[in-house]
Amino acid sequence: MEEWFASWFDTAYYHVLYKERDFEEAERFITNLFRHLKPGKKARVLDLACGKGRHAVFVNSLGYDTTGVDLSENSIRKAKAFENERLRFFRHDMREPLPGESYDVVLNLFTSFGYFDDKSENEAVIKSIYNTLTDDGYLVIDFLNATYVRENLIPHTTINRGNILFDISKKIEQDKVVKHIRFKDQDGDFYFKEQVQLLELSDFQDFLSAADFTIEEVFGNYDLEPFHEGSERLIIIAKKEK
Repeated sequence: MEEWFASWFDTAYYHVLYKERDFEEAERFITNLFRHLKPGKKARVLDLACGKGRHAVFVNSLGYDTTGVDLSENSIRKAKAFENERLRFFRHDMREPLPGESYDVVLNLFTSFGYFDDKSENEAVIKSIYNTLTDDGYLVIDFLNATYVRENLIPHTTINRGNILFDISKKIEQDKVVKHIRFKDQDGDFYFKEQVQLLELSDFQDFLSAADFTIEEVFGNYDLEPFHEGSERLIIIAKKEK
């Protein structure tokens, strides 16, 4: 059976539903992040699970050699329109290593982690990132704050996108937040599902420590303010140990 993210993320409907994502917020976060990290001008950056490339394009505009990878062929096709000599995109499963490639900074942003049924697959992602990074390279994970999600979950919403009305329900099942998406289009009934593991900071501490990463800082929002229980985001900066 095809994994849910391989099918849903590759549909045109996914891009219709999420077409109004906040580019200004993404650019503010990247600006704050790179001012904080201060990578050298020759640093190579990997955007892992890049979607249509909104973060990677902006990182490249700051002067960095940038690569974006994503499992969705449709997303990569759209991202390739932005390619240049120092910006490239290709399809890749983040659980697999990138042979022959190395990067100084790996970004995993906008809750692009914890999609899987088995937590061991998270470990495979972290191991792949470790092998991709240069010595003393940095990994940045931007994830949901599980406590905030539990306390602020909206069980049901509807979103109108032109002639399509998306009916969305959310609930927590077996330590995952599960989103059920239903809609009609051209006399057809459609259903898709999203699910993300409700991973805690302690889970990431375990994953990263086991893979020889050291967590250097943890932030709670895109302005890089300190993380606390009520933070909207969980942003981890980890360094690869030799």
